[in-house]
Amino acid sequence: MTFQPGQSGNPAGRPKGARGKAAIFAEQLFEGEAENIIRAAIEAAKAGDATAVRVCLDRVAPRRRDRVVSFELPPLHSAASVLSALADIAAAVSGGDLTPAEGDNISKLLDRYLRTLEHVELEQRVAKLERQVPATRTGQDGQTSPGGHNGHNGHDNQTSQTTQRRQLDPDSPYNFGDAS
Repeated sequence: MTFQPGQSGNPAGRPKGARGKAAIFAEQLFEGEAENIIRAAIEAAKAGDATAVRVCLDRVAPRRRDRVVSFELPPLHSAASVLSALADIAAAVSGGDLTPAEGDNISKLLDRYLRTLEHVELEQRVAKLERQVPATRTGQDGQTSPGGHNGHNGHDNQTSQTTQRRQLDPDSPYNFGDAS
């Protein structure tokens, strides 16, 4: 028997937001002492204790995990523009304007963009093919033949389908000219 979404496996169990025994114990230990502990850490930092200084500074001004990168990507609109942007990133890393990690993160962003671009192009191609290929093929006498064949040999039909598959939408902004 499976549970329905939102239904607990143990309805009589611990309610949401309830604290565990360890959290309650730690809270009781520091109750009323937190101010004294903070004051002692500050005094130790003032006395020159490097660890206490680091603890105090980490609380006042935590270290940033990421920083804003002052790198302007060129406008992205095709695979060729992604290639150009990758070349710019490589130049910025080699020139010291970006760290290798920052260059890698920006490259991952470009990779996601390119994959999305490929999905859009594929969807457009499939939609266009679906519009071009009729649901059923009719013969010269107007009758639909079994399997959609119109009485001609299969080779001519395959050749026309291959030609049709290779054509790109010339008006598409995603036409890279790579299917010929």
